[in-house]
Amino acid sequence: MDKVCSSAAQAVADIPDGASLAVGGFGLSGIPEVLIQALHTQGATGLEVVSNNCGVDGRGLGVLLGDGRIARVTGSYVGENKEFARQYLSGELEVELVPQGTLAERLRAGGAGIPAFYTPAGVGTQVANGGLPWRHAPDGTVAVASPPKETRTFHGRPHVLEHGITTDFALVRAWRGDRHGNLVFRRAAANFNPLAAMAGRITLAEVEELVEPGELSPDAVHLPGVFVQRIVELTPAEAADKHIEHLLISASSTRGTVRA
Repeated sequence: MDKVCSSAAQAVADIPDGASLAVGGFGLSGIPEVLIQALHTQGATGLEVVSNNCGVDGRGLGVLLGDGRIARVTGSYVGENKEFARQYLSGELEVELVPQGTLAERLRAGGAGIPAFYTPAGVGTQVANGGLPWRHAPDGTVAVASPPKETRTFHGRPHVLEHGITTDFALVRAWRGDRHGNLVFRRAAANFNPLAAMAGRITLAEVEELVEPGELSPDAVHLPGVFVQRIVELTPAEAADKHIEHLLISASSTRGTVRA
């Protein structure tokens, strides 16, 4: 039952080339930075990533992307990363864009054992009708486009069929966790992390504070340990190393207001 690994390097050691990964975080909030860095050092390539976004240049998944380690991304937001745009438009990277709520539900459904579901999101657009560029050719033309999806009408409203997502591994970050893998997420870090953790067949969680079993109130647990196979305890310096994409300070306040 003790799922604690001695290091992040040990936790990611068996992730092979071509593995699929569900990765938590939103922007740079709640990203499993230490596990990503360990995977970068480990050297796996040809990775297929499912994440809301792909980090930024030089941070988060942007580290793997910048070294050409990622072959495909399923996500809902592609801004803040110039290298991502360059690889996508040049045909080096395959990208499946998914409405953000649909992506969240696809991960949750996969983790819950639900193979597919219907949603009204995307009806009447290329999301349902097909034709979204997944991969470009070097000359800028579309080499691979999204296929059309099945639609059905429920209560007079059309819905599109979306499939649940499961991945070989998941990388997430939590505020607190115990040795059994029970996790608590804090504030904005409770974004895609619980959903990504559910979707991974083998889930790796880095935790800012590791506690003993029984110290977490059952009412406080956001993700039960049944979804988590490996725990990595962060050092105080690693836990404090957090970044945001943009720092905006309000001129109307002497203390300043920080927004990400």
